[in-house]
Amino acid sequence: MNTLSTSVAPAGTASRLTARIAALPSADKALLTLLFGAALLALVLGLVGGFVTALARAGALTFFPDDAYRILTLHGVSVFFYWLYLIQAALLLVLAAAENRRGLALRPLAWLGAALMLAGFGVSEWISATGTPLLYDGSPELAADDPRSVGVFALGYLLLSAGLVASAISGIATVLQPRLRGEADAFTSIGFALFAWAGFLVVSAIAATNAFLPGLLWALGAGPFPADHGTEWHILFHNLHYLPLMATVLVWYVLSEQLTGVKSIHGARLSKIVFAAYLVFVPPTSLYHMFLEPTLSESLRVVGSLLSLFVSVPTLAAFAIIVSSLEASARARGATGFFGWMRGLPWRNPAMANMGWAVVNMMLGITFAFVLIQEKLAPMLSDTFFVPGYFHFFAVGVLTQTFLAALMVILPSLGGGSLWRPDLLRRMPAVVTLGLLIFGVAGITAGFMGVPRRVFDLSYGGMAPAAWPMLMALVGVGATIFAIAISVSVYGVVRTLLSLRPSIEQAPVVDWRTGSRGVGKAPAWTGPLSVAALVAAMYVFTIVAFQLIQSLPIIAIGGGHGH
Repeated sequence: MNTLSTSVAPAGTASRLTARIAALPSADKALLTLLFGAALLALVLGLVGGFVTALARAGALTFFPDDAYRILTLHGVSVFFYWLYLIQAALLLVLAAAENRRGLALRPLAWLGAALMLAGFGVSEWISATGTPLLYDGSPELAADDPRSVGVFALGYLLLSAGLVASAISGIATVLQPRLRGEADAFTSIGFALFAWAGFLVVSAIAATNAFLPGLLWALGAGPFPADHGTEWHILFHNLHYLPLMATVLVWYVLSEQLTGVKSIHGARLSKIVFAAYLVFVPPTSLYHMFLEPTLSESLRVVGSLLSLFVSVPTLAAFAIIVSSLEASARARGATGFFGWMRGLPWRNPAMANMGWAVVNMMLGITFAFVLIQEKLAPMLSDTFFVPGYFHFFAVGVLTQTFLAALMVILPSLGGGSLWRPDLLRRMPAVVTLGLLIFGVAGITAGFMGVPRRVFDLSYGGMAPAAWPMLMALVGVGATIFAIAISVSVYGVVRTLLSLRPSIEQAPVVDWRTGSRGVGKAPAWTGPLSVAALVAAMYVFTIVAFQLIQSLPIIAIGGGHGH
């Protein structure tokens, strides 16, 4: 039985975060509103492209090959680059401004960054819709006879990169302001995380420049054909893959305090170490993205496999810190039972619901990610539908739901309006996860059976296995379910962004700070045990994968493929 007391904050009570956001200068609010709006537009475009692509893969729609790959390109470009990076830039700036308490430093530079990113967004969408479909990695090999498409496509990403650098510099300058004014001797854990995150954005932008500048120079006749694009892309993709996860963990930190009043019970220093660990663990683990390269030596493959085991250490460590802090605070207030302490969390708040289901999706995604990055399995699975099957647990279930949770908290304070229908929005994450489970299980199974990743016509002249159409039909069903649910959440967030009327009814939060004296008296094992269960699941599914892989009808091994 759970005896947890849940002190619900009165309607209208402003947390420190929301109060600081509400007090931002109007120029900052205008910039942030613009960035949040552009990010949501990119998400909507990506959702439409992804939904149509899923229906085509399921056999419900038929396109000419160029049109099919154009839609797939628009989907990848819109979601993976512009939704995930416009929203990161906006969240970095709004959290930095709140940390500073006086708005943004170097505001003109932040506006310049926004202008560059929006220009890149327009260029990328236009060339993806009108030029040779290059898919989201922009491989010049797909358009060796069309330098215009290669150059314009590269220009869009280079503008995005320049904008990210400008935004990151403004964010760094902003979080440094309290120390420069003598108001603080050291970074808070959130301030340090913002500083590291901004630095990681700059590094990723430099990697993007290395990957795409040669394509632009070749298109202009100022350089050779970028034959090494694949290698540069692997390095860039690794950063692009894990940078949003770092942002996700930071959002979890911020929203946990916002929704419950709980900070890390382990101290700011450990939190800083965990965020710094992203800079230590992520770059050296990029080798596993190159397992498809036939020229990669066996010794490097072994090193890559060993390093890949460390890639999720920072994310899992941060998860354990957040969960143990929440559990210890709940038990200090009287919670009992292994899972009983969770009942006191404000699940009726859609931001909390989105975060909770994001954690479930993270556990599912990481389990299958570890299967994919094994050196012996990667060559056989990386060009199959296994990749979209597992990756959407991250892209949709973790990243998108977490960033939408942040918007559900931030936008009412930013615009002075109210969150649209919170009781409906809190139900959507469970529906999204249901759709992702159908999509993921069918897609991963299809990958094990050899369904190719980017081939739309799976008939192969009637020679394809009979199970392929059924599995891809289930992929379409799952995609339909989670696309509808995410669309409802996006609609609610857009309505919130446009809302100008405050509401008396607010999404509930709890205040667990009053029980802080008893923190640590009762053990908090949920976080560590969850990580242990994840590791066990990883080993089980890896063993299963090695067994099932023997029956693959098609083995796709090649070089130079982007993930």
